[in-house]
Amino acid sequence: LEYVYRNAAEYNIVWWVRSEDPATLAADYASLAEALDLPEKEATDQQVLIKAVKNWLEQNPEWMLVFDGANDFADVRNYIPQGDIGHVLITSRNSNWRAIASATYLYVHVLKRSESIDLLLKRTGYADRETVGALAEVLGDLPLALEQAGAYMEAKGITLPDYLKMFTDRKNELWDRAGPPQDYQDTVSTTWNIAFDEVMQLSSPGADLLNLCAFLAPDDIPVELLNSGVQYLPGSLNAVVGDPLAFDNAVDPLRRYSLVEITSETISVHRLVQAVTRDRLDGDERKKWAEAAVRIVNKAFPFDSDDVGTWPVCSRLLPHALAAAEHAEALDVASDSTEMLLNQTGLYLKGRAQFAEAKEMFERALAIGKSAYGPNHSQIAICVNNLGSVLQDLGDLKGAKKMFERALAINEAAYGPNHPTVAIRVNNLGGVLQDIGDLKGAKKMYERALAIDEAVYGPDHPTVAISVNNLAGFLQAFEDLEGAKKMYERALAINESAYGPNHPQVAIYVSNLGGVLQALGDPEGAKKMYERALAIDESAYGPNHPAVAIRVNNLGDVLKALGDIEGAKKMFERALTIFTEYLGEDHPNTKTVQKNLNIVGDSR
Repeated sequence: LEYVYRNAAEYNIVWWVRSEDPATLAADYASLAEALDLPEKEATDQQVLIKAVKNWLEQNPEWMLVFDGANDFADVRNYIPQGDIGHVLITSRNSNWRAIASATYLYVHVLKRSESIDLLLKRTGYADRETVGALAEVLGDLPLALEQAGAYMEAKGITLPDYLKMFTDRKNELWDRAGPPQDYQDTVSTTWNIAFDEVMQLSSPGADLLNLCAFLAPDDIPVELLNSGVQYLPGSLNAVVGDPLAFDNAVDPLRRYSLVEITSETISVHRLVQAVTRDRLDGDERKKWAEAAVRIVNKAFPFDSDDVGTWPVCSRLLPHALAAAEHAEALDVASDSTEMLLNQTGLYLKGRAQFAEAKEMFERALAIGKSAYGPNHSQIAICVNNLGSVLQDLGDLKGAKKMFERALAINEAAYGPNHPTVAIRVNNLGGVLQDIGDLKGAKKMYERALAIDEAVYGPDHPTVAISVNNLAGFLQAFEDLEGAKKMYERALAINESAYGPNHPQVAIYVSNLGGVLQALGDPEGAKKMYERALAIDESAYGPNHPAVAIRVNNLGDVLKALGDIEGAKKMFERALTIFTEYLGEDHPNTKTVQKNLNIVGDSR
């Protein structure tokens, strides 16, 4: 950060990327597209934004990227632009960065004593270098401790010798209570406790705010987050968050004692201050604030997080969802909110095609749910079903089948055999059975789901369209092409009426109708359907989403049938690139497209 301040004038762009978690890293990097006003800035596909940013950086000089808190080279490799027209600065606790041949290493230690003295002289106005040096020594030359000490002396108007005595007395008191700490945290803890005691006297809501922020991600905590979850805040903080003037007065001591950075919209807290804050709390208080944090974030995180319209909000809240859920899990509090938050986070990541990360979220949600509700509660079926869905995305069809069967059994026991929730599970099981090749089993599931849904919703409901579409797929597989066409047309009409002509759900049925038209010997009609489906999904997801790759592959297939081998080859290459990036080389979709590409290559 100091390098940025000293050298900012040398760069046109400086961008800070929080890199401790892969999902947050991707979101921060992608957000540069909007700051640069790139043409792709409105894209919903995060990979489109990332590629656009990287491409811009590779073509424009005088920029610097800071990857803060990266764990290892694998996390940042794909984000580093090629060439030498900009600078990359990586901070990490891991010293093994040999994979970057051109890297220059700088081990960041404490300040030099002369630098510590200069900092305190400037901050306090005290002129005696010897006395200042004595304080710098007991503070261990740690920048955070030096800053907090300077802020305290400035705010309180006390002399440096008085602060030195106060620090020594307080440090001995803390050591007598808990024993000497093993590292530099004791120094920061002492300076922090001195400042925090003062904050508590001046502002109980300010102290409470710091406790809450200790259980969220450290940066970019939206002030609005507090307003949306006000019912979960303790009384002192609850009373001021809705009043901008009262809130500003409450947090002013935190500013003056350098415990937070706060604007009208966001709050940021140093990670070490967060750690010391949590350590200061007893067991019950930690649970209290961890519970408040996870309930607040869960309240704010969009329920329909698989809807692209909610993704900007999901992206901003993602770091806080991950942090709050991790603390709540560790302290075993607010199981209901934690389980729901992890599930909704998983749906968001699945929509972003971050399938491995989504799988982790669903697995954690499932573990919490089992512990909280037992293995056969209806709430568990939601997590089990979602885990099955992402396993299907990842190509683990046996694992997906097992999850769908389990979810179905739970819901049948809870609701009986003819409940609409049961129909959802039946449909999903039919889908994976079809993927496995058990067409008779799939047909049985689809017919059952359709009967349930028609009985519950009537013939023209979007939920019914799902079962109609799935049954059409079975009829197509068994060469009843006219029957399949009729079913697809029915499903499409239902969804166009429900969602309009340009919804991603409509694209599925348009594409499927194209498939049966192609099978019926109408390649021109099929091409028209595939092109329409592709346009819908590109608008919804951007050009490089796995859903788009399915449409591109289908279009390539019909172009091949029409004799446009070069056009088909171009489509298959595009689909292969997308599938390989998102799903890997061994995924069935990737292998299918590779096979298609090999065929057109051989036919040239």
